[in-house]
Amino acid sequence: MHIKNLSIHEFETFVKHNILGNYYQSYEYAELMKENGFDYEFIGLVDEYDNIQGASLILIKKLTSFFKYGYAPKGFIIDYFDQNLLKKFTEKIIDFYKRKLIFIKINPEIAVAEINIKTFEKTYNQNIEIKNNLIDLGYVKLKDNLYFESQIPRYNGIVNLKKFSLENVSKNTRNKIKRGIEKGLTIEVADYSGIDILFDFIKKKRNKDSLYYKKYYKSFKNSNNVDLFLVNINTNEFLLRSKNTYEKEVEKNNEYSDYLAKRKDEKSLNIKMNSDRKLLSYKNDILDAQNLAKKGEKIWIAGALVIKYKNRINIAISGYDTNYKRFNPNYFLHYKILEYYKKYYNFLDLNGMTGDFSKENPYKGLNNFKLGFKPKVYEFIGEYDLVINHHIYNFLLKKGILAKIFNKKDIIKK
Repeated sequence: MHIKNLSIHEFETFVKHNILGNYYQSYEYAELMKENGFDYEFIGLVDEYDNIQGASLILIKKLTSFFKYGYAPKGFIIDYFDQNLLKKFTEKIIDFYKRKLIFIKINPEIAVAEINIKTFEKTYNQNIEIKNNLIDLGYVKLKDNLYFESQIPRYNGIVNLKKFSLENVSKNTRNKIKRGIEKGLTIEVADYSGIDILFDFIKKKRNKDSLYYKKYYKSFKNSNNVDLFLVNINTNEFLLRSKNTYEKEVEKNNEYSDYLAKRKDEKSLNIKMNSDRKLLSYKNDILDAQNLAKKGEKIWIAGALVIKYKNRINIAISGYDTNYKRFNPNYFLHYKILEYYKKYYNFLDLNGMTGDFSKENPYKGLNNFKLGFKPKVYEFIGEYDLVINHHIYNFLLKKGILAKIFNKKDIIKK
């Protein structure tokens, strides 16, 4: 067996029929990364009959003026349980790149544990054995980060779209979705011009400019594997719903007043006071709706970029206008995306969580938001470096050059 460069067709045919196939290992993603300073190659391990036994997109970039590294996003596409095959692939890829790269970074999409979303206890599976297989073959295991320091999140929430419904989400999430609907929120699929609108909601989340997301959209648009969603306030619907809600609460409030006049107990008083607070809130909604309607233009408050690949939907990035947080736009947005795809796809990837489920977690809000949709939460195997030139790799490691390049400082918020 030997390593060879694959054509786009050879590579994509193999990847799309492999259980580990994902959009990070695609021609579209390769083109996106090319626009962001990477070269790339599609390589495969082939047998004597030219049958592909394993493959990978290898992104290539300079570490310094003299040295380059490779990156196989979400890992090589190969049977990691077949130790002989993995050993052969590893040996051959080291030989193939020995004069070109210092190391190749991988982060396979292999789930090693499922996390109970109520108790947060982990249940490990047989995939945990692959960790030892990789280490035995010389792969360097990198730190298991709890947060978002690695290239791709190590913890993730996956929603089964075939079982998804509004009744299956948490009570808090369901209530917030309904409040968004009551405030006249609507969603639409936008085109390329909507990227600038989306960028206003996500520009503080990651260290990327709007051009990056425009390239992201274009890279996947030719194959029709991207959708852009934008949420706006239907001011007429908001005003109508606000008036109806207010009028119904006025009727209830009058009944509470009559009842309270007859029975002045603490429970009745609390019910009346709660109704008074609702009336004030609903009245403010009417005023907000009237003021927004006067603007006479669409008021965009949330958006998301979504990638479609095989039987899975991936929310690449999403965000909302925090000035309209009380409208619960992020809950409404994700609910509508789930509803939009559930007839045609099997799973939706919520795109990253942290492994810290404590109250002190600085990303607690993000975790709680995603847990509200009742996903299956998985811990993945993590990051490894396949070292090709040990001498230079150790030199770069000791000098702190690798830490400087790969320690991510992206900001990810709810």
